[in-house]
Amino acid sequence: MKKLLFLSILSFTFSAQAQIGTSTQLGGENSKWTFGGSAGLGGSFGSNNGGTSIYVSPRIGYKLTESLEAGIVSDLTWTNAKYYSSNTIGVGPFVNYYIARNFYLSGMFQEYFFNQKNKVTNVKYSGDEAALYFGGGYMQRIGERAYMQIGGMYNVLYKKGESVFGSGFVPSVGVVFGL
Repeated sequence: MKKLLFLSILSFTFSAQAQIGTSTQLGGENSKWTFGGSAGLGGSFGSNNGGTSIYVSPRIGYKLTESLEAGIVSDLTWTNAKYYSSNTIGVGPFVNYYIARNFYLSGMFQEYFFNQKNKVTNVKYSGDEAALYFGGGYMQRIGERAYMQIGGMYNVLYKKGESVFGSGFVPSVGVVFGL
């Protein structure tokens, strides 16, 4: 299940996040607030196991300096397959350091809460798991104050065989407004 969830999110990730307000509401060009996130849709469509995963991760940040941003990010993942279903909610702070608006380094802590159900045995499992991610990536300008971010992060708290997640590595593709 963990591997299917990871592969589902990895298999097809797209960015789709609308700006949350107008520039006049946010203080115009001098606003220090940033908004963005990512969303994904995945699954094993057409296979014997079937299944669909939906992932949404909005974020809000505040520019401490022109190169340093801190904020909060949340995410919601819902998975429904032939033999199991699950939903996961995560929330926590992040910090990004931007290098010449072309690259970024990132750190993020997430506390995840999850519910899983085995549809064959009807066994339910709930729990939580902490994750501490470090990573970075490349940024491409896509508007006056909007950027697409492509990168990856690794959860340094990940323990194979003990984690609810299939891997410690998380690829990321997202959009940020307000930089």
